[in-house]
Amino acid sequence: MYLTTEKKAEIFAKHGKSAQDTGSAEGQIALFTFRINHLSQHLKANRHDFNTERSLVKLVGKRKSLLDYLKKKDIERYRAIIAELGLRK
Repeated sequence: MYLTTEKKAEIFAKHGKSAQDTGSAEGQIALFTFRINHLSQHLKANRHDFNTERSLVKLVGKRKSLLDYLKKKDIERYRAIIAELGLRK
């Protein structure tokens, strides 16, 4: 599988406070971004996989709502995660 427990822990350790900090907005945004990138690559090879396309749209919406929350709550954390993940080109 593309997303192992070790990979999740690595993402949360890098973007959250620790590997066990799975509830932080930054950690969740980073995890969603990883999954979005993976699904985008899958859809490039499998254009007619509409279930994956729907999952991708839902993930983008979840990430957007978390980014909006973070923007309202703490603009500095928002700017940091945007720069770190390379979003908003």
